[in-house]
Amino acid sequence: MAPLLRAQASGPAALRALLVTGQETKQPLVLPGCYDALGARLIEQADFSAVYMTGFGTTASLLGRPDVGLLGMTEMVDNARRITSAVDLPVVADADTGYGNQINVIRTVQQYERAGIAGIHIEDQILPKKCGHMENKQVVDADVMTAKVAAAVAARTDEDFVVIARTDSRAEHGLDEAIRRASACAQAGADVLFVEALQGEDEIERVAAEFGGMPLLFNWVEGGKTPPLSYDEIASLGYSIILMPIMTLLAATSAMQQALAQLKQAGTPAPFVADLMGFDEFTDLIGLPEINDLETRFS
Repeated sequence: MAPLLRAQASGPAALRALLVTGQETKQPLVLPGCYDALGARLIEQADFSAVYMTGFGTTASLLGRPDVGLLGMTEMVDNARRITSAVDLPVVADADTGYGNQINVIRTVQQYERAGIAGIHIEDQILPKKCGHMENKQVVDADVMTAKVAAAVAARTDEDFVVIARTDSRAEHGLDEAIRRASACAQAGADVLFVEALQGEDEIERVAAEFGGMPLLFNWVEGGKTPPLSYDEIASLGYSIILMPIMTLLAATSAMQQALAQLKQAGTPAPFVADLMGFDEFTDLIGLPEINDLETRFS
C-alpha cells in the first residue's frame, strides 16, 4: 500500500522493465483491472506487479452506465490520478480513442503522464466508442489510427511511457484487416499491439504468429468474444500481457447483490455479518494504522 509520505510511485520505467522481463522469461504480465483506488490497493496487496484502470469499470462505477463513450478524457484522467496516488505499482490505463484527433491524442498522453500513468492503450473506433466485446462497433480509417499512434509516441515526455495500440477492426473488417492495422501501428511506433475481440483459438494463434517478438496483449474478458485460454496457453503463444479488465467489477457487483438480497430478507446484516470483513480489518487494510502513526508523529 502506498504510504502518504513516500517517494514517487512506480512509473513507466517499472512497467517497461516488467514487459522486458516477461518477454525474456516467457511469463506474461498479468494485469487485473480496477475502477477505483480501493480496487487498486487490493490488487497491490494481492501481490500483483501492475494495475490496470478499466474504462468499462470506470464508466459503470461513476455513472452506473455501459461503456459506450459517455466519459470524457478529464473524467478518466481524474480517476487515473486517484488510482496512481493509492499504489506503488505502475498503472496502465484505458484511453479509449484518445478523445479526438491527433492533436487531442497529444493532450491525452500529456494528461495521463501527469496523472502518473505508466502506459495507455488507444483504439481505432469512431466516437462515441463501445466496449470492445459489444456489437455494432465501427472504426476510423487505418491512416487516421496510425497518425494517432505516431502522435502519442511523439507526445510522451518519458520515452519509457508505454503506448499500446488497440484495433477493433476485427469485428467490422475481419482478421486480415486487423492484422494489417496492427502492423501499421507497430511501424508508427506502438510498443504493444492489442488486437481486440479475437474469435477462436485459431485467430489467437495467427496473431501471435504474425507478430512474433512484438509485445502482444491478450484481453481476457469474462463472457466476451475471445476464448478463455489458460495462463500457460497464452504464455506458450508468446503474449506479453494478459489483461483482465472487469473481473473485480463483476466480483464486487455479485457480492453486493448477494449482501443486499440478504439484507432485504432479514432487515439487518446480523444473519450474515460474520461472513463480511470486520470493521477493524477493513480500516487496517485501507491504512488507518499509518494515519494513527502520522497523527502521533506530528501532534
